[in-house]
Amino acid sequence: MPKKSKNSNSVAKVIRSQADMDKAVKAINNILRRDKAKGARLYVPELTWMFFLRYLDLMEEAEAQKAAALGTAFTPSLSAPYRWRDWAAPFDHKKPAAELKAALAPGWKRAELTGDGSTLGDYLKFVNGELFPHLQKLGENANATNKQKVIAEIFRNKERTVLASETNLQDALDRVHALSEAQVSEQHMFPMSQALESLLPSLGEKKNDGGQFFTPREVIRVIVKTVNPQVGRSVYDPCAGTCGFLIEAFKHLMAQQPTATQIEALKTETLWGREDAAEAIPIALANMVLHGIDLPRIWHGNTLTRAETYGELFTGAPAQFDYIFTNPPFGSKEGKDAQQHFDYKCGKAQILFLQHIISALADGGTCGMVIDEGVLFHTKTAAYKQTKRKLLDECNLWCIISLPQGVFVNAGAGVKTDLLFFTKGQPTERVWYYDMTLTPEFKPRKVNKSNPMLFDDFADFFQRLALPPDDPGKVSERSWYVTIEEIRAKNYDLKATNQNAPDLSDKRTPAELIKIIEDAQAEIAAGLAALKQ
Repeated sequence: MPKKSKNSNSVAKVIRSQADMDKAVKAINNILRRDKAKGARLYVPELTWMFFLRYLDLMEEAEAQKAAALGTAFTPSLSAPYRWRDWAAPFDHKKPAAELKAALAPGWKRAELTGDGSTLGDYLKFVNGELFPHLQKLGENANATNKQKVIAEIFRNKERTVLASETNLQDALDRVHALSEAQVSEQHMFPMSQALESLLPSLGEKKNDGGQFFTPREVIRVIVKTVNPQVGRSVYDPCAGTCGFLIEAFKHLMAQQPTATQIEALKTETLWGREDAAEAIPIALANMVLHGIDLPRIWHGNTLTRAETYGELFTGAPAQFDYIFTNPPFGSKEGKDAQQHFDYKCGKAQILFLQHIISALADGGTCGMVIDEGVLFHTKTAAYKQTKRKLLDECNLWCIISLPQGVFVNAGAGVKTDLLFFTKGQPTERVWYYDMTLTPEFKPRKVNKSNPMLFDDFADFFQRLALPPDDPGKVSERSWYVTIEEIRAKNYDLKATNQNAPDLSDKRTPAELIKIIEDAQAEIAAGLAALKQ
């Protein structure tokens, strides 16, 4: 008989703070790390599919109960024994597996695979050899529902769990199960979505190259709030990663108290994205579903080359979008297969993405994005200059925020970055710059893992942003305007250069400093003389 899972957990019954949630998620990560999932790029996807299947089961249980109460039909996406409640849920060890199976009691399949009469390895064989293949094939049926297509895409490349130990797998499943049953006080957010939000930042930790898929949450919140998207309009991210921008936009739109009809549209036909990395797709889709977005409209393929891996979820996408939020990958290079689709050809992916964004933005639409500052000040390469000129001619670039060095250092990118905000349809006349490299005391802002950039750090920015364009308060020690004539004179160099910052350097002359030192020495000498007496 195989060794039983400890079936114990220390998950609090009530999650009172983000620290509680982080602790609970870390405990599960530790189980995965003691097995084969040593790094974030292994344990994040592994824990993501567990979160997703647990949420799916809870969601379908609730839908079935609602349908029964209303007397309507309900067809689940998964049937026994592939539901979480069958194979993953803890079971009553006091009852024989046959009795549990007859009643379809929680964990009956798990009891069959791990209880009396089972053989070590049966559980892993079921997960790898039956469960995953079944989930992958859900979308092949001509009558497959949208939800089944999403499930199939999440598990498209999932051949086996990375865990080699059945005990570790069951311990992890038990903790996920317990976490899903915990209550979340104060924030009133479903535990699974909050748990995933606690997990994803580990992708951006230093030495984890998964940081390319993760934009710091505080940066995302600032961009979305600055643009302030409205209900009833489309949202798009051409390099979606784990869909942080789309989810934050969803939260922002839901806070506007939309109607039931509008909520349905928000969950099924408002949020669109593209992503090329196969390892990011399942996390992205699961992340959106866990946050209540029923139909994640994510296209799997290369946005720039237009090479498609799987595009059915993107069916019905508008040709252009009202809002674009994105963070194109730093340092990424593209060949001729991508460059052929753009007027200004360049190997730098960010230049091609900027051209794509301008084309994908509807007239009157607004974009908020992260960009490598090198793109802003580089003028020697023709494609850089031409793309920036296109941006300024076709869009109103109304704001640039200069971020301090180190905002993305934990994501494996130490480059200096800025935030761009522009609206398509009118040319740029002047750009409003805001300098976040300085603290409110006008000292250089140091950002690192122990001192990250926080949303509250942007309080002064948001106060000044809300002022009318010609209000005197728009210009300060950390904000200023640059006209289009000045930009052209600088050959389209858009780098933030703060001429308003107060000069805090030491203005004392050498003679004054020498006098200070001499006075100090005299005071010390007098003190020593007094002691000797």
